[in-house]
Amino acid sequence: MLFVNDLPEWIVSSLKIFADVTKLWITLKSKTDSAILQNDLDNLIAWSNKWLLKFNPSKFKLMHIGHNLSTEYHMVDDIGRNVMIEETSLGKDLGIYISSDLKPSTQCAKAAGKARSVLAMVRRNFKKLAKEDFILIYRTYIRPHMEYCVQAWSPHLVKDIQTLESFQRTATKIVPTLRKLPYESRLQ
Repeated sequence: MLFVNDLPEWIVSSLKIFADVTKLWITLKSKTDSAILQNDLDNLIAWSNKWLLKFNPSKFKLMHIGHNLSTEYHMVDDIGRNVMIEETSLGKDLGIYISSDLKPSTQCAKAAGKARSVLAMVRRNFKKLAKEDFILIYRTYIRPHMEYCVQAWSPHLVKDIQTLESFQRTATKIVPTLRKLPYESRLQ
């Protein structure tokens, strides 16, 4: 914290710092706003040179959300080369996938995929599961993948909800005594 405590004083744009991750953003309404962001990137490099805490320009990513202004940004690396910041439409922040359209589809698919891989491991290692055992395993090892930071990515599109529900339909069939019951009964 001592190293980065004065960093916000060097920046005009909005800034968030968590551990070793620094996020910088601005609402672009004109080319002037774009110039402010480029100036802030230059100030980041000046700050890093002053405190000998180097940023890696190749790890910087640019994501446009909700506008179509053509913008390019660059940073100067350790040996003085101008490095263009790569544009991306999908990023991962604290384990959550964020897309430039702010739809949670990728996050839903990844969450269901992780949960499916854990469920496959459970199937390989437990030939028969009692309902009580399944509940314990599901709550402990599977459900956390489905619910991690759900407040941030809150699935609201029908296809995303169906992705998650499809996994749960499959998971609840793993218990032999529940297999023949309707889905809603299995959930209870």
